[in-house]
Amino acid sequence: MSEHPFDLVTEADLRRRQSAKWRVYPSDVLPAWVAEMDYPIAGPIQRALGEALANDDAGYADPRGLGDSFAPWARSTWGWDVAPGDVRVAPDVVTAMAEILGVATRPGDGVVVDPPVYAPFAETIRRLHRRVIETPLARVEGGYRLDLDAIEHAYADGARAHLLCSPHNPVGLVHERETLAAVAELAARHGVLVVSDEIHAPMTYGPARHIPFPSISEDAARTSVVLSSASKTWNIAGLKSSVMVACHDDTRRLLAKLPAELAYHAGHLGVLGARAAFEDGADWLAETMRILDRNRRLVADLLRAHLPRARYVEPQAGYLAWIDCTGLGLGPDPAKVFLERGRVALSSGLSFGAGGEGFVRVNFATTRTLLEEAIRRMAVALA
Repeated sequence: MSEHPFDLVTEADLRRRQSAKWRVYPSDVLPAWVAEMDYPIAGPIQRALGEALANDDAGYADPRGLGDSFAPWARSTWGWDVAPGDVRVAPDVVTAMAEILGVATRPGDGVVVDPPVYAPFAETIRRLHRRVIETPLARVEGGYRLDLDAIEHAYADGARAHLLCSPHNPVGLVHERETLAAVAELAARHGVLVVSDEIHAPMTYGPARHIPFPSISEDAARTSVVLSSASKTWNIAGLKSSVMVACHDDTRRLLAKLPAELAYHAGHLGVLGARAAFEDGADWLAETMRILDRNRRLVADLLRAHLPRARYVEPQAGYLAWIDCTGLGLGPDPAKVFLERGRVALSSGLSFGAGGEGFVRVNFATTRTLLEEAIRRMAVALA
């Protein structure tokens, strides 16, 4: 496997950062937990932010214009025709999700999630006093899939919304068109709103292909809202900017109920950074996907060499490795053992809900050296 220019980033460079990834744990702990990359920020984004600061331009965000950047990008990336006016701005995906559930559901309503899944889904539902309805992913040879029978049962039993993770975090599953079409048909039949979190979609590896949910069918457009952001793909989560996309009059009317001030809670620099990413970030993303593709394969090689009893399926999207440690004898929360004995911080599988027991999530968006060190430390914990 060839080296990559981003491999030149050193741990000393990263230790100078003040983001949560590098500040939450003591300095003897190697962090590989939160979804934050260790790579340099794309030049076009650096220039856009630098120009704003040079002009003392750090006021409130003007959300106009982000749709003009996102729409042509979505068309060129996925062939998804989005009207710029259908793109609304929010601070981040989780905030957008909460605000949408607030206007689309009532306290006590059931909301579907597909665990193991991104922990803030269930946390947000409970905080809003809605009911979490779990339809766990089905284990299949070579990975996972949505359990359509369980979803149909949940919808028929009165669920009002479904928080869909597409691609799925933490397992890296890219849902197939036929699966999404089946979900859309069920949602239309039972009157369920699908809130599709597609934040990891730009980082899909071939031959898998991400399909934006509303583009599947008329049913899909009528029953869904897409949430996305440049934050994960271009590593600018701290700048606070995301998009909500509704492609049908029914969902446009729903988003029109959101507080008018929501867009102004987004970061001005976040909006400027996202526009630069969508307009001029393609070359950086191509380079980043090259190292991520290498690293997802490198994880497999390193596990075979150092933790052969661990099980891992290469993700189809994103930079998160979902590793089955049930064969290592470390109990339901191996992340705790790896931290205490190996001084490497991973995300605990338990936080992702049903099916997370005995698993860890490893962020591999780092250099070859640090990825090798992370897996080595995991192996040390077994010694």
